[in-house]
Amino acid sequence: MTVKPYPEPLVDVRGLKKHFVKNRDVWGRATDVLKAVDGVSFEIRRGETFGLVGESGSGKSTVGRCLLRLYDYSDGEVRFDGQELSKLGEKRLKPFRRRIQSIFQDPYSSLNPSMNVLELIGEPMNIHGLYRNGEERKEVISTLLEKVGLKREHLYRYPHEFSGGQRQRISIARALSVRPEFVVCDEPISALDVSVQAQVVNMLEDLQDEFGLTYLFIAHDLSMVRHISDRIGVMYRGRLVELADSDELYENPLHPYTQALLSAIPVPDPHAESKRIIYQPHDWDAESAVLVEVSKGHFVAKA
Repeated sequence: MTVKPYPEPLVDVRGLKKHFVKNRDVWGRATDVLKAVDGVSFEIRRGETFGLVGESGSGKSTVGRCLLRLYDYSDGEVRFDGQELSKLGEKRLKPFRRRIQSIFQDPYSSLNPSMNVLELIGEPMNIHGLYRNGEERKEVISTLLEKVGLKREHLYRYPHEFSGGQRQRISIARALSVRPEFVVCDEPISALDVSVQAQVVNMLEDLQDEFGLTYLFIAHDLSMVRHISDRIGVMYRGRLVELADSDELYENPLHPYTQALLSAIPVPDPHAESKRIIYQPHDWDAESAVLVEVSKGHFVAKA
């Protein structure tokens, strides 16, 4: 992948924590806390794709929801274009909600089945007061549909009339309808057929180039993450354990958990099973580990 010349960070995450209280005692004090995200720091530069990977339960989707302010985080800072989002009330947050959009994993549940395509894509435009009239809005929506590989005649169809891949294309058009700068892609291809996944990823790259988008790409498919991402962060138990440029991470993984993840990527080799690495959690003390830069731009968690 060609390295792009990036300017300053668009998104700056510092010491992000999100803890969920599972149980409280009779006085209301927390007795059991799930530390879904526990001190994560990274930045996303304008125009780049930052990949976030890890197994289920590692906290990567929770990070995405914190950046979207779907969750109020427990501690830390999330700065978007220099503005700390947790300090904004709903009124002041609204302009940022237009600039930050999302594409979720399941195109079957993320689209209202009672709305047609014109209404689905037009709803965010209405909320943010974009475009002067219905005809102008309809023309913009028609153009967006064509950019995501659908047709104008699809405007009045409903979600159940489309395949999974087509529904995700509608979700992408909906996210782009308000002209965002930053898009959180939360497992956007994991619910799609393998034959469709590459098409959607290639389309996301083309849209990024055309609209100057910045992506947070959350996934567990490591081969696809390498294809689309410029830099990648690896999460384990709510913490970042490794962060590096995409090619560097895949060619020189240093943390044992990263090595285990990469060894599990399916390859057409009947002997590959014997080469898989089994990660032993006791190899790493999550509570005391900190990210250390071991080479330029390559960070690894060390106790």
